[in-house]
Amino acid sequence: MINKTRRSIFLASLSAVRTYCFADRWKSPAVIPVTVIQAGPCTVVQKKTEEKDGYTAVQLGFDEVPEKKLSKPEAGHSKKSGKCLRVLKEFKLDKADELNVGDELTATVFAPGDRVDITGISKGHGYQGAVKRCGGHVQKKSHGGGPVHRHSGSMGSSTDPSRIFKGHNGAGQMGNEQVTVMNLDVVQVDEELGVIAVRGAVPGPRGGVVALRTSTKKLAEKHTAEAAGRVNPQKQSARVNPQKASARNK
Repeated sequence: MINKTRRSIFLASLSAVRTYCFADRWKSPAVIPVTVIQAGPCTVVQKKTEEKDGYTAVQLGFDEVPEKKLSKPEAGHSKKSGKCLRVLKEFKLDKADELNVGDELTATVFAPGDRVDITGISKGHGYQGAVKRCGGHVQKKSHGGGPVHRHSGSMGSSTDPSRIFKGHNGAGQMGNEQVTVMNLDVVQVDEELGVIAVRGAVPGPRGGVVALRTSTKKLAEKHTAEAAGRVNPQKQSARVNPQKASARNK
């Protein structure tokens, strides 16, 4: 949030629009599918210091609501920033000392071309079977299948270990858990509307709250053999067929 080259943080809400846009960065007339995210403004509600708390961090608040929608402890804590904010989340920043309670952070923290990691609660699908939840195999719907076409079937030996290991594929609650999608492209940033258009899959339903961070992954540049000056004439990629039109046009 403070230093875009290191650790940028933001709280945002998924807009009801998943749309398409054009971006000059790709230099192509192709339409790019994006998810529009209502980014901020986020207000600094609390500041953690090394002297008082043992570490340095800031607590950001998002989504201003009427005071009656918060409990008295929540409203009292949030009022220190001058607003009643529904969502609170703490972030450890490299330059948290430069922020003070009441400061606002907007969508301009990010710029087109940045890569972000987005964390949110995935869509809940309720209790699902092994086929939909884990991609299990469906039994043949012919003779002998009976009522077990979509059952998980055998899961292991009976004598040893005489139990099912935890985490085994099977029926259970699907979705409604924290998910982080990494390395997504920021296509556009609209300062006036306070929205960010992100290319990629964003977790959560429409209206869900997500956290944006500068991506921790670093993209390595691909170095081809031709660029490095190393070409193996024995490889198929180095051979040229003079009968091909592509070779004759050179």
